[in-house]
Amino acid sequence: MITLVLGGARSGKSAYAEKIIEDLGGGIYLATSRVWDAEMAERVQIHQARRNDLWRTIEEPVAIHDIIANTDKPMLVDCLTLWLSNLMEMEADIDQETEQLCRALKMAKQDVVLVSNEVGLGIVPDNALARKFRDLAGKINQTVAQTADRVIFVAAGLPLTMKE
Repeated sequence: MITLVLGGARSGKSAYAEKIIEDLGGGIYLATSRVWDAEMAERVQIHQARRNDLWRTIEEPVAIHDIIANTDKPMLVDCLTLWLSNLMEMEADIDQETEQLCRALKMAKQDVVLVSNEVGLGIVPDNALARKFRDLAGKINQTVAQTADRVIFVAAGLPLTMKE
């Protein structure tokens, strides 16, 4: 089962996604974030403090498709928008990376839950880079949602099933 969990910042999407994997007995937490500053370090620490011994953490900011393809344990990928930031910084081919991700998801032997921010619900960003990020994130979310068996939108900690 491939599940995409979408939501805004601090919507409860990561906690919801973690519960899905914990209900399966735990698994791999594939963290895509890079820690650039104290604020990001604090965010990572909050996520780590929430996890128990049911988790094994793998930190990989870019090659997530390789890890998905080479494991058989339930996996949480948190998150696709940070993954996108990393790819943009590297000037990677976003379409190619997304295709590789979806191929890995289609061949996955295990349950995979992916978390992503829905960034297109607010105001139009005032600069070209932020608009490009918003547009690419929306495209990735749509592509992964097509591949996923289930899509959940979380707002205020409450899940809404969009695709089952």
